[in-house]
Amino acid sequence: MLKRLAYLALCVCAPLYAAPHIDQQRLQQLANDPFWISIGHYETAKLGGWRSYVSDPKFFLDRDGAHHPDAELAATLNALYAPASTSERHAQCVYPARARWLKAQLGLNDLPQIECAEFKQWFKDVSPHSTVMIFPAAYLNSPSSMFGHTLLRIDQADVQSNHTALLSYAINFGAYIEGSDNSILYAWKGLMGGYPGLFALVPYQEKLAEYRSLENRDLWEYRLNLTQVETERMVEHVWELKQIKFDYFFFDENCSYRLLELLQVARPSLRLTEQFPLTAIPTDTVKAVKDAGLVERIDYRPSRERELLSRAQPLSHEEQQWVLNVSTDQKQLQTAGFKALPRDRQALIVDAAYRLERYRANGLERDTERSQRSFELLRAINQNPPPELQIERPSLPEDGHQSRTWQLGVGTRDDKAFAEYGLRMAYHDLNDNAEGFPLGAQIEILQMKLRQYEGNHWQLQQLDLATIRSLTPRNELLQPWSWQVTGGLERVPGKHDDETLVSHVNGGAGGTWQLGQDTLGFVLGTVRVEHNADFAGFIAPAAGFNSGLLWKNPLGNFSLEAKGDYFTNGEVRRSLSLNQQWELSRNLGLRLSAQREFSQLATPVNEVMLELKWYHY
Repeated sequence: MLKRLAYLALCVCAPLYAAPHIDQQRLQQLANDPFWISIGHYETAKLGGWRSYVSDPKFFLDRDGAHHPDAELAATLNALYAPASTSERHAQCVYPARARWLKAQLGLNDLPQIECAEFKQWFKDVSPHSTVMIFPAAYLNSPSSMFGHTLLRIDQADVQSNHTALLSYAINFGAYIEGSDNSILYAWKGLMGGYPGLFALVPYQEKLAEYRSLENRDLWEYRLNLTQVETERMVEHVWELKQIKFDYFFFDENCSYRLLELLQVARPSLRLTEQFPLTAIPTDTVKAVKDAGLVERIDYRPSRERELLSRAQPLSHEEQQWVLNVSTDQKQLQTAGFKALPRDRQALIVDAAYRLERYRANGLERDTERSQRSFELLRAINQNPPPELQIERPSLPEDGHQSRTWQLGVGTRDDKAFAEYGLRMAYHDLNDNAEGFPLGAQIEILQMKLRQYEGNHWQLQQLDLATIRSLTPRNELLQPWSWQVTGGLERVPGKHDDETLVSHVNGGAGGTWQLGQDTLGFVLGTVRVEHNADFAGFIAPAAGFNSGLLWKNPLGNFSLEAKGDYFTNGEVRRSLSLNQQWELSRNLGLRLSAQREFSQLATPVNEVMLELKWYHY
């Protein structure tokens, strides 16, 4: 409000410059131009008209600018002719992208001459020439990272020839978090829009260290074919968004959606955001950018964790024990036992020990003793260098199935036949088509299943708000925890040999182990809180277990799983299930599932179902 009043007062008190008169038809034409709509982050409102995604009134010069692009354009035009005495606060300095576009559209050659030293120095430091979209892949053990992420790297003219990408800048959009919310609170507030979102331009080296090292995420770099002019236009707009707040939601108005808006500022002919009316999963937005013909090259940077595990993979159990010993005590390098090993094996062990030591140091303050250990290991590496580390490039993340899933199944529950219809908004479970997804990852959001039994009897079978499972294998060098959390409505055996719809929240933690190249085994302890009409109390807690086997086989994914819940009121509920999915195509799967359920309240029940899954955004 103060900013708008200041501009108005200056225009009234010093009418040395006057904005040209523009007829209403021309004004409306400019206000509806794709560039102006993109730069104001406008979308068509649900009840007609416009609304801006920008939730910060500081961004707008007109009182109704968030809902009226024409009013904001007129206010911007007037502000550009404000007296030069406002200096760095002048609209030409605060809104350089708006100013450049209006000057080009209207031939504004009589604007006040403003230095805009701060913007010009910032723009010179960034020196935008070309654009690279960065996709830090999903990392299982971080709730904030399980969907992946996207950001933009802004390269200078000589980056490719001089290989100086680390000196570039990165445009990032993310939730602004004050304090240190725990993972569960972070996930909940992210789902419900509890954090504001902000753009930031930071040195790319910082983001690279954060994602590859601190969060152990592989990086994919998609070089875009934006021209220098388009890249400059986008960077000018980022200046306009400094400290400007947006609403932030994990599944739609998130990092990836906001970056699609920036790409539309760079090239207004693009139609990227309209493809994501409900959710914007990062991998889906990468596909959209690729399908729009923007990608000209793809590069891959493995995480430090992947580099460590790849170096340790050919080592035997005894050699990995040497890695653990050598990483903590460099005197082990001088022992007779180590020196008796072949020199090529020594080289692999020392290199793995160095990588393990650096991995452990991620996120920790510099420590003299740790630095000395790293120096000793580096010296040993120089004396006996290992062969170059070769890491096979994994499948492209955007090559996986689409995020939304339609499900149609037929089956029997004891002697009753049924049809089942389902919809899942996002995005992958343990048995889904595996291409592009890590084995042991499951993220399901808003899943509903309806059943139609013989006699046209319909019932709500399941309504999950969210189900997240992270089954990350443990090994000799790294010991991550596996965990899961879920909540919603589901059917369970009832006391009248029927099925009772209950509400529940449950979770658990434990360990996962690599039993073969494509096989995982897991064991988790679980807790559950349930509201069940068959129980006397309003809620009933339970402790239990969840164990199983995952096998990625030539046909698809197979799982064998055993569960048990032991309630404090005496109810005991157990189940044994198996699932095999056949990958018919990237976005089509056929799943056979069988389950036997046991309950203190009911007789055992057998269920078999054949289900077709269509992955479709």
